[in-house]
Amino acid sequence: MKYAGMPFGMWLIYKKSFRNKLVSVLGLSELEADEVMKSAKLRYKEIIGKLPEFEKGDIFKTNIVNCALFSAVILSMKNKPTVEALTDYYAQAMTTPATKWFCRRAGKKKFSDSDINGMKKTAALKAADRNPYSWNMEYLDYGDGSGYEATFTKCGICTLMKELGLYEFVPAMCHLDYTMSEMGGATVFVRQYTLASGGPYCDCGYKKKKR
Repeated sequence: MKYAGMPFGMWLIYKKSFRNKLVSVLGLSELEADEVMKSAKLRYKEIIGKLPEFEKGDIFKTNIVNCALFSAVILSMKNKPTVEALTDYYAQAMTTPATKWFCRRAGKKKFSDSDINGMKKTAALKAADRNPYSWNMEYLDYGDGSGYEATFTKCGICTLMKELGLYEFVPAMCHLDYTMSEMGGATVFVRQYTLASGGPYCDCGYKKKKR
């Protein structure tokens, strides 16, 4: 994957937030935060450069780019925080005006015909059969009008973070699903299992929020 384009843009959008939350959430000094981000930029470029390009129609490229950024920051820390601390850090670092805008925009279209058709197309693509850094999922309508579930059997984040020796920190990224659902304002996110915690799959349930 080339660093130019979307990966470069994601670095520009999130670098300030990732840097500032190192101080306000994880307690690093201003100098330590600057040093981490300087190292992280190089690691991020290296990780991105080793990833394959995602095929057309694969919506999960953004997810793996976010994972590369988060992983680069963790790898650049002298002392690794706990999973709990990194869960809070990642959620706050990702809560930027750009992310809020994206989530609100997606929330307005949630459960629309275009949203559901998009989920079905993604399920049919089974991109992880060809790209281990992508995802395979199944779409399940609850059948009672309350929402739907995306059930993931292959996860690019699990693949990449395992290769980087960071598999224990995957749950910190998984928890962002709750944060993004809340920012979208249209759904209540529900989950029983994750692959990272030893579950048979990752179930991402989106229940319509009662008005």
